[in-house]
Amino acid sequence: MAYVPRLKKEYQERITDALKEEFGYDNIMQVPKLKKIVVSRGVGAAVADKKLIDHAIDEMNMITGQKAVATISKKDVASFKLRKGMPIGAKVTLRGERMYEFLDRLVTTALPRVRDFQGIRATGFDGRGNYNLGITEQIIFPEINIDKINRINGMDITFVTSAETDKEAKSLLTELGLPFKKN
Repeated sequence: MAYVPRLKKEYQERITDALKEEFGYDNIMQVPKLKKIVVSRGVGAAVADKKLIDHAIDEMNMITGQKAVATISKKDVASFKLRKGMPIGAKVTLRGERMYEFLDRLVTTALPRVRDFQGIRATGFDGRGNYNLGITEQIIFPEINIDKINRINGMDITFVTSAETDKEAKSLLTELGLPFKKN
């Protein structure tokens, strides 16, 4: 039998039924699902030092288990000494098995390692069922060796769902294990 990630199996067996009951969906296809997770990082200092992009891409590769790509600037900004076409960040788009594996590692190992962790804020929804989460340090991931990093950087994680509203998306992400703060 083929390997199925723990969260994907849980979604199929338990979460779909719970969401169907909570929101009164008629059909199983109406239940919102997690489409993709985008992990991105801006490296503003890369304008002066090109090696920082390579370090950011390597760290993203280790964290996500998938090859990261450099993001390119779209226009010139003279005050930042930025030219169009310069690499200024890194990003990875996770789908399918890797997406569920990354979410599982984020919820079970990385987030509990954050100092004074009380839960994540529920204000990161965009009104269309997507959620943005900012992480201040990449060292919360166990894949990163703290002795080999040259500087501590944060990253943004975007959860793209098929939910129509923020309430549905929050219920889905809560069922998947994201620890939202209690109001």
